[in-house]
Amino acid sequence: MKEDDIIVFLHLVKKAIKPFPSPVLSHLAEQGSDPFKILIACVLSLRTRDQVTADASKRLFAISSGPNSLAAMQVKKIEKAIFPVGFFRIKAKQIKALSIKICKEFQGRVPDSIDALLSLPGVGRKTANLVVTLGYKMPGICVDTHVHRICNRWGYVFTANPDGTEQKLREKLPRRWWIPLNGLLVPFGQNICTPISPWCSVCSLSQYCPKNGVLSKR
Repeated sequence: MKEDDIIVFLHLVKKAIKPFPSPVLSHLAEQGSDPFKILIACVLSLRTRDQVTADASKRLFAISSGPNSLAAMQVKKIEKAIFPVGFFRIKAKQIKALSIKICKEFQGRVPDSIDALLSLPGVGRKTANLVVTLGYKMPGICVDTHVHRICNRWGYVFTANPDGTEQKLREKLPRRWWIPLNGLLVPFGQNICTPISPWCSVCSLSQYCPKNGVLSKR
């Protein structure tokens, strides 16, 4: 892929995903960009379908919308609110622990730096970047499995893991696409450029895409 081709690809993706719902985290950001809600919803979203995440977030935020009340809440009550998200018992403990840490070490405010966010229980680079970009509107690139897979499939980067993809994207992706990239490629990866047998027959990028690593397609 030529350097300038990425802009064409992303514009085509933007048109292609119009029929599909926005990712739950993007939807939350559109409603108000509360960094704490973005953080908690992202923790809930790991290994969990979007609708399940949205429902669990709604139930949890109905009884607590800030770190102080969650820090004081019993883990069992958090578990009940977030069930049936994946690994709900582990996530309930993480949510309480990170809430306590935010209250004690960050004066009740979600930190706005990647390094500080990574110090919170259960927070990895994907979550940290989402909080920074969606919660604080600061530069960052959230690379999940969809972003990693698609950027390599297109031949824009050649990397072994999401962390490597994030590093390469920071070096070459035009900055104005950093924040919207995840919100574009997640629905595209969920519905068209799927991990196995992507829907190349209906993809508007198919004639330009080198399809790196694609063994079968529909």
